[in-house]
Amino acid sequence: MSQNSQGLSSHLQKMIFEMELRGYAQHTKNHYLCHVKLLEKHTGKSALEITPDELKQYLHDRIKSGIGFSSINISCDAFKLFFNKVHGYNWPDDVIIRPRRPKSLPHILSQDEILSITDQVRNLKHKMILLTTYSSGLRIRETLNLRISDIDSTAMVLRVNHGKGNKDRLTILSHENLKMLRLYWKHYRPTDLLFPGPIEGQPMSTKTPQKVFLDARKKAGITKHVTIHTLRHSFATHLLEDNTDLRTIQVLMGHSNISTTSIYLHLSTKHISSVKSPLDGRGSFD
Repeated sequence: MSQNSQGLSSHLQKMIFEMELRGYAQHTKNHYLCHVKLLEKHTGKSALEITPDELKQYLHDRIKSGIGFSSINISCDAFKLFFNKVHGYNWPDDVIIRPRRPKSLPHILSQDEILSITDQVRNLKHKMILLTTYSSGLRIRETLNLRISDIDSTAMVLRVNHGKGNKDRLTILSHENLKMLRLYWKHYRPTDLLFPGPIEGQPMSTKTPQKVFLDARKKAGITKHVTIHTLRHSFATHLLEDNTDLRTIQVLMGHSNISTTSIYLHLSTKHISSVKSPLDGRGSFD
């Protein structure tokens, strides 16, 4: 049992034990545990005492309060693990009800817009976090967990260790970003983690680069509703617009299913505008 389980009730300790057996990433374990604790705080009782109706009411309250789909989705994953896998309740999907994912498409930034944002960042370390995230299509947590040994300047690839789903993968290393990373290394001299946090041996919190991005976006005068994760979406969309095939983009992004990657077909205005309307093949109406 990990040290993180010290002081927790036995049913939460059992949950941690089961997550460790399954090899869940640390941030996943933290999220799942947090959602069960939130449920207990909301109801004022142990999770083991909660009824199906109370769980459904809790999920309904969360949705009505405006909590986003992603958070609700993680809650459902946590509850399915806790109640069904760990404690054998075997509650069906009409108890742990997962809401439908919104169909809205994320916004995309152009290359000029991305550079206008990074130009507003004066701190070299923070600038390199944003540029590396975009140029290699990383999740921000993946960027912050990069180690110097993950950079292969001979093959021009970055190794992502324990990405989403605890999967390793390779992605591209930009020549321009490599030049900037070498300047960054000469200035900061990191020895293990590429972008270490204030606590030795620990990665930086995601909150810092998220705030840096939002502040820089505002200074750049960009009003699109975008976040630091938009850099990853933009990477994939720009690859598609440069005629990279979907399968390659899927591998670089670390998507398990190509249907996830296919969203970028909807986001690429260049790809859509290149398609000829059937009306235009009929000749002039004059």
